Amino acid sequence: MLIKIRTTTLAITLLGSLLAINNTQAQTIFACEPEWAALTRVLLPEARLHVATHAQQDPHHIEARPTLIAQLRSADAAICTGASLESGWLPTLQQRSGNPRIQNGAPGLFFAASAVKLLDARPGAGGNPFAGDIHEEGNPHLHTDPRRLLEVARAWHQRLQQLFPAQQAAIAQRYEVFQTQWQARIPLWEKRAASLRGAQLAAQHGSFTYLWHWLGIQQIADLEPKPGLAPTPGHLQQLLERLRAKPPLAIVITSYQDARAARWLSQQLENRVPLIQLPATVNDPEAADALGRWFEQLIDQLSTR
Repeated sequence: MLIKIRTTTLAITLLGSLLAINNTQAQTIFACEPEWAALTRVLLPEARLHVATHAQQDPHHIEARPTLIAQLRSADAAICTGASLESGWLPTLQQRSGNPRIQNGAPGLFFAASAVKLLDARPGAGGNPFAGDIHEEGNPHLHTDPRRLLEVARAWHQRLQQLFPAQQAAIAQRYEVFQTQWQARIPLWEKRAASLRGAQLAAQHGSFTYLWHWLGIQQIADLEPKPGLAPTPGHLQQLLERLRAKPPLAIVITSYQDARAARWLSQQLENRVPLIQLPATVNDPEAADALGRWFEQLIDQLSTR
């Protein structure tokens, strides 16, 4: 009888230990873009992170590779931009992964766009095949505005607390630290970029629309004839005639975009208008202060053109 009691007690103790380990073990998070991986690393530093894209990729268009399917299959939660940014590949990953935790409507799937007010919403425009790559919900590149990024951080930390209640206190504490530091940095960045307010730029696509909106910069020309379509000779010639009459401060493209059209335009303007290639997201989401350093880089490159 004594042996049986001791055996039962030991079994209960072992079960309790296993449950404790299960409650505190690292969660697996799938991030569609590097900026959300970097944010997750701040809020849940012990998480195992899988990132679908990197800074040299256009997040609109990637291949639904078997590796990504396997990573999403093992995920406890996923954070993506939404606003149809990943519509060309995420549904395939969801279907083939068979993971019920990250299907549409499940608490394990979080869309950053759901936490903020989007710019340039065009309801109903997506049904027109001649309009280009239109996001009816609005421009999805919201992470280039640090104020909106903070709103996403608030909503994402609340979702993480809901998903992983054993870590609620730790997640809340990390968010409070991030929020305090981030709110202090935003006015400093605005002060450093004050000389850019009112500046006029030409750019390719709406990749930095939120950055322009935040800093008071005006995009007066788009190298794309229609959203998502590559620059054409005819469109570039029309732009050249316009920009010769009123040259912009710079021509801006992302680091993953083909620079040939922008370089040609800059050369035709006798190199009076510099070409600037900005990183569309963080290069290394695992790096310390990845998001903060990225905003520093954006402002530095624009200010020292």
